[in-house]
Amino acid sequence: MIDAVGNPQSLLLLGGTSDIALAIAQKYLADAPELRVVLAARASERRKLAAEKLRAAGATVSEVDFDAKDTASHPAVLDQAFSAGDIDVAVVAFGLLGDNEEAWQNHATAVELATVNYTAAVSVGVALADKLKKQGHGSVIALSSVAGERVRRSNFVYGSTKAGFDGFYLGLGEALAPFGVKVTVVRPGQVKTKMTEGLGKAPLEQTAEQVAEIAVDAARKGKDLVWAPAQFRAVMSILRHVPRPIFRKLPI
Repeated sequence: MIDAVGNPQSLLLLGGTSDIALAIAQKYLADAPELRVVLAARASERRKLAAEKLRAAGATVSEVDFDAKDTASHPAVLDQAFSAGDIDVAVVAFGLLGDNEEAWQNHATAVELATVNYTAAVSVGVALADKLKKQGHGSVIALSSVAGERVRRSNFVYGSTKAGFDGFYLGLGEALAPFGVKVTVVRPGQVKTKMTEGLGKAPLEQTAEQVAEIAVDAARKGKDLVWAPAQFRAVMSILRHVPRPIFRKLPI
């Protein structure tokens, strides 16, 4: 169970090698060093190293094989993740960025982005919701993106998948509220991680640790939605209302 100050006893990372997911785990570990962590990701050296790092910080860690594209396996993945007991906080942190121009001109690339970023997220979300409803408590941190708030020409395939992700998890939060389960959707801008290596620095760019701090604080306060950093709320509020003829001319 989550204690009075918002510290969980157990944490599930879906996309357990994500820089932001691991930063969230480290943030919780700073206040709850005996945290039980389930790392759900593809078997790899990176997953092994992530598990070792969390164990060194005091966590009890188990590893679960998870392939986002294998949606048929997701109910079994969640069964395994919950097999050792209740999960207090689940973090949905997997995704692909891809090449923006290739994504709309290459069929396989577009389908892969849509499958991982949206279809798999829905698949995991439904299976996760079933578990959380039954246990009657818990929290979900769903890592979305400001790219989904108003989809831009420059990355419209990626942005459209995040728009769908965002809408699904906001709705899931409404559906799970009567069961004592909270969903917090986090909308970061560009984050300096392995996923964005090679990209130029972006306005309001943050580190994984900065996003993790915002995400954990929002989950502890029971917020439905938060931007990372907070300034993006005002920026996106303005951009959402820019007429399309003007919007398409903006250098974004």
